[in-house]
Amino acid sequence: MGRIDNATFYQASIAEYGLNARGVHWHSREAQEIRFDQLLALLPSDAHEIIDAGCGFGDLYVYMDGCDRGISYVGLDALEVMVAEATVRTSQPIYQCDILHDPLIEGEFYLCSGALNILTRYEAHRFIRRCYEASGRGMIFNFLEGEDRSMTYNYLSSSQIQALGHHLDARMEFRSGYYGDDCTVAFYKEAF
Repeated sequence: MGRIDNATFYQASIAEYGLNARGVHWHSREAQEIRFDQLLALLPSDAHEIIDAGCGFGDLYVYMDGCDRGISYVGLDALEVMVAEATVRTSQPIYQCDILHDPLIEGEFYLCSGALNILTRYEAHRFIRRCYEASGRGMIFNFLEGEDRSMTYNYLSSSQIQALGHHLDARMEFRSGYYGDDCTVAFYKEAF
């Protein structure tokens, strides 16, 4: 188990803020979109498919659709409320899935925005590794960078993520400085 219960964490936020970016613990829709921009900037221009791990309400798909990216999309989330809402918002395949334990579908790229933030370090590494292994070409994700000892959020260091990338034999690209303690990284399986 993580340091806090995933369902309780999100259900309380949804009850307070509703089915929006604040309901999935982003400061605002604009903050959420800044992170989406970073993820998509690391997605190769020839990418044609993504699996959104921890898709929440499907906001990444809605944002991508507005950017006219034309990429095939599948969403995965552990919570039934997220799966139900994402299915309505996106009209795309959305599956209920515990990324840490359930079998993962194979896809070209796995993307993850924010889902690592309440996992323990062990869980975050397991999540990244499992998604990377299920991907054909790589995984792109963001995380909170630092050594903060928050009882709610999980902070990881770039050196920890870099060590994991080396272990996976991934080609890596990091981006930071765009929003607070947020960092986005791509683990690629091939050079392109």
